[in-house]
Amino acid sequence: MFGVQRSTSNLSLLFSKLTKRNFLPLFSVYFQKRAIQNLEYYFSNKRWKSFNKTNEKLSEGYVSQIMGSVVDVKFEGKLPELLNALEVKGHQNKLVLEVAQHLSDNSVRAIAMDVTEGLSRGQKVIDTGSAICVPVGEATLGRMVNVMGNAIDGCGDINTKIRRPIHRAAPEYMEQVMEPSLIVTGIKAIDLLTPFIKGGKIGLFGGAGVGKTVLIMELINNIAKKYGGYSVYTGVGERIREGYDLYNEMLANGVNKKSVIGSRVDSKHKRQPIYDFLGSKTALVYGQMNETPGARARVALTGLTMAEYFRDSMLQDVLFFIDNIYRFTQAGSEVSALLGLLPTEVGYQPTLATDLGKLQERITTTKNGSITSIQALYVPSDDINDPAPVAAFTHLDSTIVLSRKMSEIGIFPSIDPLESRSKVLDQNIIGEEHYKTSTRVLSILQKYKQLQNKIATKGTDVLSEEERLIISRARKVQKFLTQPFFMSEAFTGKPGVFVNLNDTIKGFNAIVNGEMDSFPETLFYMKGNIDSLEKPDSIY
Repeated sequence: MFGVQRSTSNLSLLFSKLTKRNFLPLFSVYFQKRAIQNLEYYFSNKRWKSFNKTNEKLSEGYVSQIMGSVVDVKFEGKLPELLNALEVKGHQNKLVLEVAQHLSDNSVRAIAMDVTEGLSRGQKVIDTGSAICVPVGEATLGRMVNVMGNAIDGCGDINTKIRRPIHRAAPEYMEQVMEPSLIVTGIKAIDLLTPFIKGGKIGLFGGAGVGKTVLIMELINNIAKKYGGYSVYTGVGERIREGYDLYNEMLANGVNKKSVIGSRVDSKHKRQPIYDFLGSKTALVYGQMNETPGARARVALTGLTMAEYFRDSMLQDVLFFIDNIYRFTQAGSEVSALLGLLPTEVGYQPTLATDLGKLQERITTTKNGSITSIQALYVPSDDINDPAPVAAFTHLDSTIVLSRKMSEIGIFPSIDPLESRSKVLDQNIIGEEHYKTSTRVLSILQKYKQLQNKIATKGTDVLSEEERLIISRARKVQKFLTQPFFMSEAFTGKPGVFVNLNDTIKGFNAIVNGEMDSFPETLFYMKGNIDSLEKPDSIY
């Protein structure tokens, strides 16, 4: 690495000379450091890697045993390191294996990232010398890729040479920023009751048809407009149809953009369109339920690697979606069983907490930017004591519950405020006014829920004036938690609204303080801020 040190020191000397002679009066120390870091990365990852490859022959082996997605490989020379990617030669499709175990001095056990149909004993295997590397950067925005970073949207290869390994250590403690900083999503129900912080982890609970996809797209759209940030959506073990629908909905709603800018002739002498994705804000990474356990166990790391590049190299605040984090642990359990590891009592892998921790600890805020994660979480048999949800709960800062009961009465987003929780609802983090407002809102909604049980058993005649007032304000709060989304303009006919946090607090304060008692509750439905309400001429 002496060449790297000489090159970077020469670059530092050049910057200092140019700055002293006023050639670079505006060239900040920050950009000097970034340039030096980029040069170090170039030499360490490009020049020296290629130098080593030309001077050190890569290990070659052959397939000795195939057991479904598990493949044993024997090597004549040096064994590849754990987590190294192996490439099978002569296979009908490019098949990549990941080293999971060293069986002996000349044999390893690997997990296939794709189906092993057509694979046979004796086929040649090459050690790539590194972990699985995937494309990163702006070229991935608007694209749909698999666990290997290969495009699966039919729009050609990813046009970038920048690649990063999917296995990386979490940022060092000194690199992380521990001071919490709020992210305003523009969605009242979230900003008031389950606020996000940069680098936070939010669990999203909800079944089919309760508005989860629309909420995800609205978050992506609002964060992109407010902060100019990028998003990475990772589908882990979910249905192919859902991934396809999300991809098309993002194009239809302008979250991602695709246009034809020309054509080319492919290897089969057929003319194919050339696409441009300029203006796209989201990269999509899929390892769906029909894929191998290895692919489903690694696809979340592929998406996270892309998000880390946006944070560390492009200095972005990134939204990282995982749907579904339970499928990640489930895939890890399958891989563990294939490798012959003894399961725990419930059937999960013995390394469940470690596997999940390695993923979650990489999701954090650094001095360069932040990764804020929203993770859909399936709870098997509604058992919150199941080891997989319990392991995930320990990492979450907030939980958002999308309720079918709320959607049935027309409350969108269908967030259940009493079932949702947030550790961020702390006076020291969100401020005194925000904390008091959210506490009073939750108190009124809780009293309203208790009064509903009283009404169901004894009727409305037994209610006192104070109880009637609580019901009136609670119903207005419930209606005011709704708002029109940008992503649903085509269906509702109402333009979307981004509500600032101060306007959100002001509106709910006015309701709980009784300032809006003379307004009928219907006026609060699907409104942005409280100032948009018009007092009717006659009050009932």
